[in-house]
Amino acid sequence: MAARVTPSPASGTVAVSAGPPGALDTAVKQVQIDGLVLLKIIKHYQEEGQGSEVVQGVLLGLVVDDRLEITNCFPFPQHTEDDADFDEVQYQMEMMRSLRHVNIDHLHVGWYQSTYYGSFVSRALLDSQFSYQHAIEESVVLIYDPIKTSQGSLSLKAFRLVPKLMEICKEKDFSAESLKKGNIAFENMFEEVPIVIKNSHLNTVLLWDLEQKSPVSDKHELLNLASSNHLEKSLQLLMDRVDEMSQDIVKFNTYLRNSSKQQQQKNQYQQRRQQENHQRVSRGETPLPEEDMTKLFKPPLPPSRMDSLLIAGQINTYCNNVKEFTAQSLGKLFMAEALQDQNS
Repeated sequence: MAARVTPSPASGTVAVSAGPPGALDTAVKQVQIDGLVLLKIIKHYQEEGQGSEVVQGVLLGLVVDDRLEITNCFPFPQHTEDDADFDEVQYQMEMMRSLRHVNIDHLHVGWYQSTYYGSFVSRALLDSQFSYQHAIEESVVLIYDPIKTSQGSLSLKAFRLVPKLMEICKEKDFSAESLKKGNIAFENMFEEVPIVIKNSHLNTVLLWDLEQKSPVSDKHELLNLASSNHLEKSLQLLMDRVDEMSQDIVKFNTYLRNSSKQQQQKNQYQQRRQQENHQRVSRGETPLPEEDMTKLFKPPLPPSRMDSLLIAGQINTYCNNVKEFTAQSLGKLFMAEALQDQNS
């Protein structure tokens, strides 16, 4: 079985900036992708991605002002769990060294990943993007959805972690108080960066020529009223995430009950201790010394709230996908109804 690689920047890239001096002080406001890079990502999934299998790779390019230009990429190889000798960092360094020898852009600017019905908001993605963005500030992650793309609309999005979440990840404090202080919610964990796809004039002419030669029947498939299994699968994944959220809420409520119960026990113990000291003083005896309450009553560890945020963010992504899909389906149904009324 193929093992999923957890992307991380290659060693030695921390001190390498993909842009000119001072570029680190400028936030990336736009991502420009060459058409060849997009075709490589699509080809990578078609060759190695099967069903829910996720493919990943490295993005190369440079920063110009506030624009991140992605000019090349290469995939992570699929390897099994038995391949213990596989060194991911060494593989990246050798690939970038080879590209530099043939005078191709070799500066590390992020990574890409395919997704299955929009299932990409996870702890693995958060940790990987934090590693990239901590080492190379301009880094982005490209999320490619092959299922939505196969339905006629290219689905490619670029994300970055917001600065406040980067600070929380550095401190590794995912408590409710820390997230509330940083004003972090599931809606603002990631910031989406606008994408512009750049094609050469020859590529544009070729695409125009291919569009003219495409069969008419293929174009009419976009008007198909059948919803296939896309909506059913999205709702099934949505219900699974809601169940996970429910279980996480139960864990947090259990923690609150245990904390409240322990606090009551601590108050009762302190009251008994005070009464006993009063009685000893009245008998002329020395009162008992004060004890460290933290040693007698160890507070329960609060659960990490980051998992709840990630689950909520994934639920929000599923809801947006369902909303978008149903809006398109209803639009086609209303159009079909109008055509039927006109013909009748």
